[in-house]
Amino acid sequence: MKKIRIGILGMGRGAYLGRSVLLADAEVVAVCDFHKKRLEEGAKSFPGAVKYESFDEFIEHPMDGVILANYFHEHTPFAIRCLEKGIHVLCECTSNGTMAEGVALIRAAEKSDAFFMLAENYPHMKFNREMKRICDGGTLGKILFAEGEYNHPADPNDINFKKDYNYFPKHWRNFLPRTYYITHSLAPIMSATGAVPKKVTAFACPAPFDADVPSASYSAGDKAAIIMTQNDDGSVFRVTGCAGFGAHGNSYRICGTKGQIENLRGMGERVMLRYNAWEKPEDADEVKCYEPDWNDKDRELIEKTGHGGGDFLIVREFIDCIKEGRKPDFDVYFATAMASVAILAHRSVLEGGKVFDVPDFRREEDRVLWENETLAPYWYTDGRAPTLPACSDPDFAPTEKQMKLFRTLVMEEK
Repeated sequence: MKKIRIGILGMGRGAYLGRSVLLADAEVVAVCDFHKKRLEEGAKSFPGAVKYESFDEFIEHPMDGVILANYFHEHTPFAIRCLEKGIHVLCECTSNGTMAEGVALIRAAEKSDAFFMLAENYPHMKFNREMKRICDGGTLGKILFAEGEYNHPADPNDINFKKDYNYFPKHWRNFLPRTYYITHSLAPIMSATGAVPKKVTAFACPAPFDADVPSASYSAGDKAAIIMTQNDDGSVFRVTGCAGFGAHGNSYRICGTKGQIENLRGMGERVMLRYNAWEKPEDADEVKCYEPDWNDKDRELIEKTGHGGGDFLIVREFIDCIKEGRKPDFDVYFATAMASVAILAHRSVLEGGKVFDVPDFRREEDRVLWENETLAPYWYTDGRAPTLPACSDPDFAPTEKQMKLFRTLVMEEK
């Protein structure tokens, strides 16, 4: 059988996902990056792939699917061009940077014979797969509440981290509000419960750096944003975006009328499943702490890849969907719902916790409401400037000393 042909745009994160393409018995036939050094370095993993610095040339290469791993906020235009050419899209790791882009992406996906899939890997971590299995079994009763935290504090003096992840002043990470990087906290509980947010409110946790550290970040005045959603089934979620408080890790809890399940903070992949004594299933323990099994034929391949095995599983699903002609679970509607929560949660932060309705982009009347909403907190590579503040304090900015240290130590300017 002919192998599925995959192209990759963005050879930083894209190179990692490309290795899972090979493990999933597909081939990487073309790679593209606007940065020549990154292109050359990433392409070493795919010696048979054709290298492109121009997306216009790259998209003409014969391929079945494209992994989009370019800048976080600039996926949508490239996704739309792929869909218009009938090329399937695996997008890492938000679907749209503005509400208007979400509408445009939905419309393009509905016209295309190809599908859009979000490359969100955290639902595929072992403990999150187990939570979904338990929820699907129905023993927790009606789901009432779930929470998800993605906590990724960083040492403000870590020069190497900044050289890798936010290496020039207008980089998107320097302008990313705390609510925007939401998929790692929200996707696992949406996937496990099936609930979709309909209303959102949020508050920030301000704590700007008080030291002379190298920084060009206009969003660093907030350490976290606490986001609440009311969902289509009446349940409530409490999630963070990418938070910077406490210790590094990600944690989830799902509570029903009869019991709850959560992963145990600081204890690897262990989960705790608890039931009310009078409602527990027959032969079940009232309290059980355990490490779940993968229960997957590709366990050895899963454990070779990053993000708790999620990298391989999301790529395998993408390739299987292409082979089998089926739609993915993490489709364009799932993706744009999360992006809407992220964007509108920041608007809520800026407006003192105002509640926003989360649109359902399956409905044309909801699309019309947002089709011209282009407000954004970041710079674009074409020079467009921010039109929203990136922090709960609209006047927050790095100090002159912090910027000077950033230019000297991170950018190595003389």
